[in-house]
Amino acid sequence: MLRCVTPGEGARGLRREAPILRVVLFERAAGAWPGVGAQVFDNAEGDMETEEENQDLPKKGKAQGRKRASAAEGVVKQVKLSRADLYKLPTNEELNQLKETENLFHSSLLRLQIEELLKEVKLKEKKKQKIDAFLHEINTLLSAVPETLETDLADQSWLPKDVKVPFLQVPSSVKGKFRFLPPATVTVVGSYLLGTCIKPEINVDLAVTMPRAILQDKDNLNQRYHRKRALYLAHIAQHLSKEKLFGSVRFTYMNSNHLKPIVLLQPQGKDKKLVTVRLYACPAPGFFKPSRLYPSKNNVRTAWFLEQGSPGEGAAESPTPHYNNSILCDTGLESNLLFLAGAGADFPGMRDGVTLLKVWLHQWELDKGLGCLNGFMASMLVAYLLAKHKISQGMSGYQVLRSVLQFLATSDLSATGISLSKDSDSSLPTLADFHQAFEVVFVDPSGLVNLCADMTASKYKQVQFEAKRSMEVLDDRTVDGFQLLLMTPKPLIRTFDHVFHLKHVSKLQGACKKMQLLNELMDRGGNYVAAALPFVTSLLARGLAGRVLLLTHSLPQAPQWPISAEPPKHKDAGHLSFGLLLTPEFATSILEKGPEADRPEAAEFRKFWGEKSELRRFQDGAICEAVVWGAETMCQKRLIPEQIVKHLLWLHADIPESSICYTGAVLESVIRVGRESCGGREQQPAPAVPDAVGLVIAFGRTQRSLVGELPAGTGEEAMVSIVRSYDDLSRKLWNLEGLPLMVTAVQGTHPTLRYTEVFPPTPMKPDYSYHMRIKDKESLLPLAEKPCPAYIAPMKVVCHMEGSGQGPLDGYVFRLQVAYHREPHILKEVVTPEGMLKYRDTEESQQLELETLHLPYLTSSLHGLQQQHPAFSGTCRLAKRWVRAQLLSDSLSDECVDLLAASLFLHPAPFTPPSSPQVGFLRFLHLLTAFDWKNSPLIVNLNADLKEPSSIPKLFTYVKLRCEELPATKCNCLWVEYSSRFAPATGLFDADYTEIRNEFVAARPHLPVMFIATPRDKRSSVWTKERPSTQILQRLLVLALESLRALEEQLTDPLGSQDVKMVFRPPLDFYDILIHLNAKQIPRHLEGVDRPAKSFSRGMLKSDAPVKTLVFPVVGYDPVQCYLQELREAFGDLALFFYDSHGGEVIGVLWKPSSFEPQPFKASNMKGRMMASLSCEELVTVPNVEAILEDFEILGEGPEVVHPQLPPASVGECYYWVIISARQQCAGLPVISTSCKGFPGCTISFRISPTDLSPQPPTNIPAVATSLEYEDEWKVPQQPPGKQTGPQTRFQWLDPPYAEGKYSFSEIRVNGEANDSGFLVLLVQCFKEPSTKRRGWSDEIAYNGPSATASSKYPQWAQR
Repeated sequence: MLRCVTPGEGARGLRREAPILRVVLFERAAGAWPGVGAQVFDNAEGDMETEEENQDLPKKGKAQGRKRASAAEGVVKQVKLSRADLYKLPTNEELNQLKETENLFHSSLLRLQIEELLKEVKLKEKKKQKIDAFLHEINTLLSAVPETLETDLADQSWLPKDVKVPFLQVPSSVKGKFRFLPPATVTVVGSYLLGTCIKPEINVDLAVTMPRAILQDKDNLNQRYHRKRALYLAHIAQHLSKEKLFGSVRFTYMNSNHLKPIVLLQPQGKDKKLVTVRLYACPAPGFFKPSRLYPSKNNVRTAWFLEQGSPGEGAAESPTPHYNNSILCDTGLESNLLFLAGAGADFPGMRDGVTLLKVWLHQWELDKGLGCLNGFMASMLVAYLLAKHKISQGMSGYQVLRSVLQFLATSDLSATGISLSKDSDSSLPTLADFHQAFEVVFVDPSGLVNLCADMTASKYKQVQFEAKRSMEVLDDRTVDGFQLLLMTPKPLIRTFDHVFHLKHVSKLQGACKKMQLLNELMDRGGNYVAAALPFVTSLLARGLAGRVLLLTHSLPQAPQWPISAEPPKHKDAGHLSFGLLLTPEFATSILEKGPEADRPEAAEFRKFWGEKSELRRFQDGAICEAVVWGAETMCQKRLIPEQIVKHLLWLHADIPESSICYTGAVLESVIRVGRESCGGREQQPAPAVPDAVGLVIAFGRTQRSLVGELPAGTGEEAMVSIVRSYDDLSRKLWNLEGLPLMVTAVQGTHPTLRYTEVFPPTPMKPDYSYHMRIKDKESLLPLAEKPCPAYIAPMKVVCHMEGSGQGPLDGYVFRLQVAYHREPHILKEVVTPEGMLKYRDTEESQQLELETLHLPYLTSSLHGLQQQHPAFSGTCRLAKRWVRAQLLSDSLSDECVDLLAASLFLHPAPFTPPSSPQVGFLRFLHLLTAFDWKNSPLIVNLNADLKEPSSIPKLFTYVKLRCEELPATKCNCLWVEYSSRFAPATGLFDADYTEIRNEFVAARPHLPVMFIATPRDKRSSVWTKERPSTQILQRLLVLALESLRALEEQLTDPLGSQDVKMVFRPPLDFYDILIHLNAKQIPRHLEGVDRPAKSFSRGMLKSDAPVKTLVFPVVGYDPVQCYLQELREAFGDLALFFYDSHGGEVIGVLWKPSSFEPQPFKASNMKGRMMASLSCEELVTVPNVEAILEDFEILGEGPEVVHPQLPPASVGECYYWVIISARQQCAGLPVISTSCKGFPGCTISFRISPTDLSPQPPTNIPAVATSLEYEDEWKVPQQPPGKQTGPQTRFQWLDPPYAEGKYSFSEIRVNGEANDSGFLVLLVQCFKEPSTKRRGWSDEIAYNGPSATASSKYPQWAQR
């Protein structure tokens, strides 16, 4: 039975990818007004909404878990309105809403989406009341924390042993005194009071002000303040941990800065996930002199940091700007809150805009870690734009979001910083002073604190790049910008083309020593990760130069730990990840050209590249320094960045290659050809179906054989060679003379000619000793006693006539199909009974149009796409390899996969087009799982044939420029004018897209489950019309979801398993029957995902073997495909057959659910069926499972049919459920009987639980019929201890020792009901002696599918 497992089924262990949330909106139909429809929300991260808050929603609006809806549910349908409702005049309120939508948004749908998103992520009032009560109790407890006596700061013996100071106290010696006094004030700060706190993680910040009496004058020196702060929080945590109010009291670092520990408090009981309160300890206002903490000042002495006795004489101390900034940040918590509160007063758009920004930052993984762009910085940025009049208080949250993204995209804070300070005090540090100390500068209103102090330049470049990309998405009217920007997660592994990991961050400690970063270490408090990271990224950026568009790194994340544990060390931060966004034009260049040898820059070039640098003479006569990277094939050239990264890190940072896990191309091993994968003999593509009429041409001038010649690449070179041969063939066909019709066009249709064949064909030189030669036809036939010859794939070429021709070249085989442009038109002619000639689509005409019109267009379009995006070929081939590895070779067409892969390059938003096959494949899996196949068509704009008016983008650019120049109020008016003239409702931007979507919605019930539209196929989706079916698509989505999860887990964990081939191994327990194939008869055996231990010679000679003449080889011969075709022809009405066409060793079989329904007896319908009876008068037929399995073996002439779950015969014991039934009449009584043939070494036992049997057997049955009957030798077993049958039970309970033979029972009851359907449920237990070599039942056939049933009364028995 074909079961479609939904992603939510726990038995499979599948998990849906967890975006921050999901919003499903039903847009109102044309003429309907806002408010019509329903909304469904599902927070996949763990929404903290309580049950009572969901009670107001209708039942259909509640989250229904993760179970996938059925095919009929959730489909967007057009709403039919009456004429009166359709032309009803809008009310004043509706007119005001429409006007506001026009002014502040781009469309009514966008407004609805944003409103529902804001409503979902914002905190509900009922939760606020609970949080307020929790905060009041915390305030009361904080004021009651007891005081302590004054001790030396280094003496911490007064702390209980079950509490550890949350600070790495290195060096251990420090001056100063400490005593605990209750907080001077406790203030709520942060986003909670501002109304910008969002779910799912509700964090409330409390600023706990330490009294002045605790602090001393020189506490700004040598981490004294930081250690007092940590001790203060440790004492608070120790006392709060005793209170029953808290379910959890833990430590963590503020923004992952290990100098700034904080306390995390969570409520007790069911409200544990309601809120997390974060306690920040801060100094008393005005305690520290700001002038001592300027970026140019030093507050960490070298002698103290190095634990030297006395400072060196005359040694200048370097500035410690990051250390100083960490102290100043604590002094401005309350002042910054007041500043933001004043900016957001009477400005609801600011709160909404900040909320949207937080969602955007979260989805794009920019909001957590050391040096992140968090919500506080986003709020300050909005306040800055408001102060500079770049936004106005009349803007909506969406406009605020756009304004901030526009500012980030066009402003480089790493070159020109910004400041919120309005103080004209000349003694304050200038922006230039900040730029000397920090890579990114954004100064707060005090003029003292750099909010971006921990952010690296590379991370800000990523923020800038993502903002620019986001603006492009918002300006693209053909995509759903809301969904792509705010609802689509962008993990590092799926965003960047190459990702590599520094497995052991402790290696950065040696890098600091190598790069002489002592001053940076002092400034960062010994954090060698934060100290070395900016220099490492700068080093790699210089080395990769024009090869990468963007280089970024992951943000070190701070863990949480219990108060009784030691704080985590720097090496406990986990691995560090780096992402490279490649430039396709230069990423694969093998040459790094430097300056001329006599120039001063040459010495610096040699120093940077080390021994890799060498002098080379170029064609223009110049002698320059250069670096040449070793790479022969395209797959090796794609990994040149890996060579650069490993070389530079070892040369300049002492980081060995063993500490770097580079995951840029680990998936490409499954499509690698040549020596490593195919041994030169069996590397072949999927079979091409021969045409009924066609011409096959074998090219005879074999230049070289594949054996030992092709390098171990991924096939790009082989396909380029084939395309050249095809071009040569085209020229020969064009030059043919003497034909009755002229050749008008030659178009290739084979996947190789569009660079999407998984394993491209190779030139073949057959070994005559493996073939039988037919002399009169100059061709070969395979010998039966030899292994199946290597598969030679013919490549179809369509020759459009006004001709035909042939010409040999390079040993490839092409199949020519002659086409005439009027032939499809002729096939459409139909003569009516009245003699009238009409034209209508027929199956033959549609198939011919597909082969001669659609397929050549697709091939030429994708051929051009490959020229623009070199990673397209590898992406598509990986996708096809994965689909076929799941045994779905025949369930999804090649062209469908090609279009899915093409959409990733033509419509990559919110990403950039992939520049590596691996990231393209990950996005392919994500596209399958994330796209709404039920309600949306996938539009693939091949050749950009769906175009927008050229004048619109120019005007839009002009409007944006004017908006930047004009004041905010005038900018609003101009925006309104722009929105009115070019809003999406006018249809000027995306008329073709709108037409396709509207027609799709109107005709959805009659369209394929997977609908893919192209410029020449807007309505029918010709490539998915026949397949996949609904069940196959559901199965495909489940496999894609689990594969994506498993792959991303492996690729992001450098210390874990790297067996990425796991996702290419299909789960075989899904199938009812497995047919194991003879490896000798699998011509593409070596194309399998796992290289087989044993291979066979396939009758192909080496390239240097002498061949006098070349006869026509065996073309397109694949015994497995022939066997599959016979199976489907014979048993296609009963079962489905699945196979991996690339060397699969197993055919999976699934029974169709309807195949076991009893059918009326017909003499013409007895194939694979046997007789059964429902009553004495009625005869029906049911499938004869044993006979069908025997036929499988006969058709295959030797394939072994074994159930996947059955262990090998050498295993001592195996259990199996089997359902067998046979209806007989014996002495006028209905008898259920079964018999099993006993094999040597195997004991068969039958057991029926007494609870399933009738305790009162019929009285009219003879006693002998109600007891166990037998034939052959057997022994009645003894009654087991503790099992009493009772005097009225006549059925024998069977336990070891078991009896052999044939057993019959009179009446059997199942679940308390009489079993009239003819079922007998048996537990088969096979005992096999490990030493014996005899064949037992388990070696031949074991079957766990449904049995022949005479009734549907017990349908549960027809399932697994």
